[in-house]
Amino acid sequence: MIAFLSGLVRDLRENSAVLLVSGVGYELLCPASTLGRLTLNAPAELHTRLVVREDSMTLYGFLDTDSLRLFDLLTGVSGIGPKLALALLSAMPPSALAQGLLSADTALLSSVSGVGKKTAERLVLELQNKVPEHLAAGSAGKGAGAAAVVSTAGRDAVDALLALGFRDAQVRAVVAELLSQDVALSADALIRRGLGKLR
Repeated sequence: MIAFLSGLVRDLRENSAVLLVSGVGYELLCPASTLGRLTLNAPAELHTRLVVREDSMTLYGFLDTDSLRLFDLLTGVSGIGPKLALALLSAMPPSALAQGLLSADTALLSSVSGVGKKTAERLVLELQNKVPEHLAAGSAGKGAGAAAVVSTAGRDAVDALLALGFRDAQVRAVVAELLSQDVALSADALIRRGLGKLR
């Protein structure tokens, strides 16, 4: 099992990064929040998970262990594959996702593309008692509606920035980063700050 890889970021793609480690380039599929914090030709260390299927071996990479822990929990749910787990982790910060699971916020979860109401309910049913409370620390103390604010404001900001022509992965990464710093930011504030980072 590969626990982590440490090397130089040689390429950043729509959904993945290529890490040069001892002369070998490893492609890792990553959530938008991780891709947005990587810099070309700069060193990086990614926590990894290797998913082996009959016809493929795929590496997934995460800058923090919280994201990796949530990825493992999500993919442990029946019907939730790595692709959908990455979509959930790309749509919001790990703390907001953990808070959504702990508070049974199916509206937040089902706001993510590919996650229907039944899937959101199954995620809550299977993970509500498995998600460590410390993972939601970033959202704690901000009021009962904090997760809903993430959903509405974050989604509106992403839509607005995409309409301006920015790349999907970049937009989601920037919005996720801003929300990880302050989950209560309004859509307007997210758009203004996002433009500053994207330009």
